[in-house]
Amino acid sequence: MSDQELQALVAEVSQTSFHRPFTNEAHFNARLKTTGGRFSLKDKNLDFNPTLFAAITRDQQLGIIKHELCHYHLYQMHRGYQHRDADFKALLQAVGGSRFAPSLPRAAKYIYVCAQCGTQYRRQRRIDTRKYACGKCHGKLHLMR
Repeated sequence: MSDQELQALVAEVSQTSFHRPFTNEAHFNARLKTTGGRFSLKDKNLDFNPTLFAAITRDQQLGIIKHELCHYHLYQMHRGYQHRDADFKALLQAVGGSRFAPSLPRAAKYIYVCAQCGTQYRRQRRIDTRKYACGKCHGKLHLMR
């Protein structure tokens, strides 16, 4: 999806779900790593995570877009636009937006196996097997890959 397609999709969702126009810009921002999107107070634009959008379904994309549009429209109406505000929570539920961005599954770099019970532990980082043991039986861990 390109920035132009994203802009058109955000404008369409704004019109159909909120019955209000979206007059600012929506674009992908590759610097976003841990969130689905962001509403910028400085320029009133919406940024979206391109890696997350490429990996999730269309319904999940629409949920993230609705979430960010809730921030946008509530801010424009001078109402509570932050996550903790009741106005935000009510509007988000009314339009069917997602409260949290879906997490991306990460591939485990290291797999440790317990020598006694055979439990597998998938990890992103290496661990010191002299220091850590199995959480179930306290057996010795061995690095498989």
